[in-house]
Amino acid sequence: MDYIIDIIMIAISAALINNFVLYYFVGICPFIGVSRKVDMAFGMGLAVTFVICIAAFLSWTVTTLILVPGAPLSSYIAGFFLSPEKAAQVDLSVLSYIVYIFAISSSVQFVEMYVRKFFPALYKSFGVFLPLITTNCAILFACLTIMSHIAGVDNPADRWDLGQALVLAFFGGVGFTIAIVIMAGIREELELCDIPKPLEGAAITLIVGGILALGFMGFTGVDSGLRKALTPDQPLEAAIYNQTENAILIADSRGRPPLPDGEGLAGSISKWAPGHKSLSTEGTGDLNAHLEMAIK
Repeated sequence: MDYIIDIIMIAISAALINNFVLYYFVGICPFIGVSRKVDMAFGMGLAVTFVICIAAFLSWTVTTLILVPGAPLSSYIAGFFLSPEKAAQVDLSVLSYIVYIFAISSSVQFVEMYVRKFFPALYKSFGVFLPLITTNCAILFACLTIMSHIAGVDNPADRWDLGQALVLAFFGGVGFTIAIVIMAGIREELELCDIPKPLEGAAITLIVGGILALGFMGFTGVDSGLRKALTPDQPLEAAIYNQTENAILIADSRGRPPLPDGEGLAGSISKWAPGHKSLSTEGTGDLNAHLEMAIK
């Protein structure tokens, strides 16, 4: 159940709340250059979504199997030249940018050949912007985000699997498509308006983009409210234990002594916070107080 909720949160966040274009401001080049007509913008959105999914699959696979420390393939190859301990510590994440750009450019070449063969009119309308998907920072941003959730986590259990990576990529592309189609619809209407000459072209487009970004800020907090609605209620004591466990992990990282064998969370709190009442007798306490007392 928790995994399904995480998938839903990743999807909603990538498409609406943390929209790549309107929140992180990546992928602005095609957002400005290919948003004159709705049909052209929609085609670009589909192309970017397709490329970003392929790039995410390749980047997750290469990162998991080769780039991160302890990756099976790199450790196996390094084992021929190094001791097993050193082979397990080989870190090739410094090559991530090169590998991801290569994966993105390969995906774009595949899309370009497909569109040129089956949709020649759309290919001509894209012009130079289709090859420029290779340098679309929204795609590279998605790959680096996936890497941060693989190599940038301390607990191996928190690493993203392929499903989570593909959900981020697909709905990130959906969010890009939503943003660029909305912008294209507005720009088609702006052609009928009397716009001051200094604001024509990219200037009014950037102003409209900023207003859209402000509008998308209205989705802020939807993810936390939805997660709260989807998560089943748990007893207060279980909630206290969950938050206290996180607090103890934080305290351990700050140099606290490890937990003695057989010592429970309540005992640990009593040890680190003298005078703290038992969890079983303090059923209505403030959870934040438990967290704060545990890490002080």
